[in-house]
Amino acid sequence: MSLLFFVVAALIVGLDQLTKHAIATHFLPNESRIVIPHVLWLTYVQNHRGAFGLFGSHPLLLAAFALAVVFVFYMWYRQDGATALTHVAFGLILGGAIGNILDRVRLGYVVDFIDFKTTGYPVFNAADSAITVGVALLLLRILVHERRQSGAVAANQTAADEPAPPAPAAALSESYPAEP
Repeated sequence: MSLLFFVVAALIVGLDQLTKHAIATHFLPNESRIVIPHVLWLTYVQNHRGAFGLFGSHPLLLAAFALAVVFVFYMWYRQDGATALTHVAFGLILGGAIGNILDRVRLGYVVDFIDFKTTGYPVFNAADSAITVGVALLLLRILVHERRQSGAVAANQTAADEPAPPAPAAALSESYPAEP
């Protein structure tokens, strides 16, 4: 693992916890304030359920599930090797997961506050955003890697299908004696 991985994860945990603390300190539960009219609100929600309101409401079970997901990603990360993009992506995912796990263990719920009311999308937080961006970066990396792999296979296949180029004249003269 790289320093970049740990720096990104630590920055995400710090940003996530700082923003959640600010919201919980300055808002009442379910209080909403307009940031950008008709686009963005800050709404303090205490999310007792899992991602997007799924997976029940038991905080320790949800924290254990999140840890299991982080472990699976870590095992894949170790095996995959990594470009800088991979380090950043896994740092985002780990930082986001830790931010939400800290809330679940400490509070019994996750503080959510980013609210795009007009889209109907659930209220979320910085940790959720980091996880989403991290997963999107990994998918992008996989797609680019697959495209490169299929391009290399196609190039190798094309090279195998072409006849071998003629041997240079010097190579021929070494294998056959010169004619008188």
